[in-house]
Amino acid sequence: MQEMIESSLLIVVAILSIILLLIGQRPNSGMTKKQKIMLGRILTATVLLLVLQTLGSTIFDQLGAAGRWVRLALYLVDYLIIGYDILRKAYKGIRNGQVFDENFLMAVATIGALALAVYENGDYLESIAVMLFYQVGEWFQSYAVGKSRRNISELMDIRPDYANIERDGKLEQVDPDEVGIGTIIVVQPGEKVPIDGTVVQGESTLNTAALTGESLPREVKTGDEIISGCINMTGLLHIQTTKEFGESTVSKILDLVENASSRKSKSEDFISRFAKIYTPAVCYAALALAVLPPLVRMFALGLPAGWETWVYRALTFLVASCPCALVISIPLSFFAGIGGASKAGVLVKGSNYLETLSQAKIVVFDKTGTLTQGVFEVNAIHHNEMEEHKLVEYAALAESASSHPISKSLQKAYGMEIDRSRVTGIQELSGNGVIATVDDHQVAAGNDKLMNRLGVQAIPCHSVGTIIHMAVDGKYAGHIVISDIVKPHSKEAIQALKSAGVRKTVMLTGDAQKVADSVASALGLDEVYSELLPADKVEKVEEMIQIKSEKEKLTFVGDGINDAPVLRRADIGIAMGAMGSDAAIEAADVILMDDDPMQISKAIKISRKCLGIVYQNIVFAIGIKLICLVLVALGLASMWLAVFADVGVMIIAVLNAIRALFVKNL
Repeated sequence: MQEMIESSLLIVVAILSIILLLIGQRPNSGMTKKQKIMLGRILTATVLLLVLQTLGSTIFDQLGAAGRWVRLALYLVDYLIIGYDILRKAYKGIRNGQVFDENFLMAVATIGALALAVYENGDYLESIAVMLFYQVGEWFQSYAVGKSRRNISELMDIRPDYANIERDGKLEQVDPDEVGIGTIIVVQPGEKVPIDGTVVQGESTLNTAALTGESLPREVKTGDEIISGCINMTGLLHIQTTKEFGESTVSKILDLVENASSRKSKSEDFISRFAKIYTPAVCYAALALAVLPPLVRMFALGLPAGWETWVYRALTFLVASCPCALVISIPLSFFAGIGGASKAGVLVKGSNYLETLSQAKIVVFDKTGTLTQGVFEVNAIHHNEMEEHKLVEYAALAESASSHPISKSLQKAYGMEIDRSRVTGIQELSGNGVIATVDDHQVAAGNDKLMNRLGVQAIPCHSVGTIIHMAVDGKYAGHIVISDIVKPHSKEAIQALKSAGVRKTVMLTGDAQKVADSVASALGLDEVYSELLPADKVEKVEEMIQIKSEKEKLTFVGDGINDAPVLRRADIGIAMGAMGSDAAIEAADVILMDDDPMQISKAIKISRKCLGIVYQNIVFAIGIKLICLVLVALGLASMWLAVFADVGVMIIAVLNAIRALFVKNL
């Protein structure tokens, strides 16, 4: 019966290897050359083992005394086909002083089992099958890691190979590193945008999926800012670069992804420390199991030593004790989690930040550029005597010398090119506004302080926003309301965070209390603090960190240079990557590539799924391992059970780890 089960298992392995080899021939299979070679070795070793088992020992007995050694030689060939790399790694580990690893355990156990079989002229199947199934598990682990890496490699496709520069009417391809700031580059349809810049000519549609995870194309035109890594889909674009290649978005993303694995989580550190203690401990335990019971039987009980039995148990104990499932699956889970997050447009700088993010219970927001678009627009005109467009025209011309966002919004609302020849005598009054002569009319644009200064009675406004009072030729002409626009998904984002288990949402802003309260009320935030300087924001965050519990983590979300200190101080800093400042992106631990606040709850859910998988693998692997070790020590489990406990647990744990890649429906 046992022989039938063993042969059936070998046939299954052979068939599986053939199927996988056929799949590997496809161009998009994702299998590496090394993995295909390994499959070939598994298939060869399995077929040879099946042939030898089918022949049996009787055929070799006909050769007399030489038959035993011919049989051993054939089995040794089979053993070396499947296990030579494990033996080599074990030897290198011993030579380098790093003895106790999974390769050493497998080498000692299988060579020991072979030695016992030679001593007893018994069955070699067990030792070779142990190595065979171990290699099958290793192959699945290798393929799983490759799958995770390919997921991140899709992100790596954003790396541009060249930049087009027009010289003498011809396009010349140059290395992006050689392109300086202010250079005009040309991006043709189908090409990647190599460097951040501003569109100076052309209109097109951009594919930003590799950066943001968002499949919806983005329209760009002259004057729009554009980030590297996008794919130009339709029109020809001329772009003036605003950054060097090394400082551009695409370079920073690639650097983040490539270095993410270097920042280990507490769980990974625990597993590393555990493996360093656990592996030598089980080796010494196996040695004790092989030596002590026979000695006790001989000298204390007066019984036969039974060395063969106890050495076999010790070797089985070594196979069963191999910590592969833990050592492989935990880092793989985090790697897959980071890969899945990057595909969704969430860049996590390391597995330690992924682990911390899973414990987020307090989320603190900056306002401008984070919950709002950071784009000031003219929303209303009240109490105007003249036509609205005329009032906006006067305001835009009077403010034409200023680069303030308010001035920019007035000029945008005007919508025409500013004719500076129409404006004379511009006076900027700090903290008040501006007075200028426009078309021989005295125009004043500013706050109520300016109106009081001019002796003009301003009419108060009940709207929320920045109020620009206007006076023309000493008479009140009405006021213009300018306000920031709340992002479309901000309210949903707050609700999603509540659903994800976030206990408290807070907004910190330098804006006026009235504006801040209005935004907070509209979005359903729990707390709001207004009129804060950058230092005040840090102070507020520190206060919240002191009163929260140890298990709760505080997350800060921002986008500006002034947010960098707070991003550093929070347990987890999240920056808006598309429009956020370089300082904020540098200081943050997590970066959202499409500036959508909905991605915050997505990032938290991804981290929690990943940590859930990690804990599942830890409990499962350690639990099965301990049960198996007890059974082996008591003589209730064979080496076959040991190898299935080891390899089987590893394959299940690895397949479970791969689930961290799939984050689309979170």
